[in-house]
Amino acid sequence: MASVVCALVVLGAADTAQASTRSCRPVVNPYPGTRYEGINLSHIRATGVSCRTARRVAKGAHRKALGITPPRNGVRRFTWHGWRVKGDLRGRSDSYVARSGAKRVRWRF
Repeated sequence: MASVVCALVVLGAADTAQASTRSCRPVVNPYPGTRYEGINLSHIRATGVSCRTARRVAKGAHRKALGITPPRNGVRRFTWHGWRVKGDLRGRSDSYVARSGAKRVRWRF
């Protein structure tokens, strides 16, 4: 009985650790030689994925976002490699969130 309880506690701890949000390094100057040179993808937050994956998602999805005509309401919605992405362009900086199941990546541009 004690081993079953310990196993459940360990599994619960693993789920909680995986669901925790981590802060990741920015993607520095992802668009050199363009009008966006020197602007970083910052405030990257990862839930359920590694920082390496979060930075890859932010960079790839944001590159696609820049190729989409901005909508009148200021909110972009599209998919990138199975991730559902929503970009809010209405503030001083653009904020994005990409979701794939329970995984989530947020960033600012």
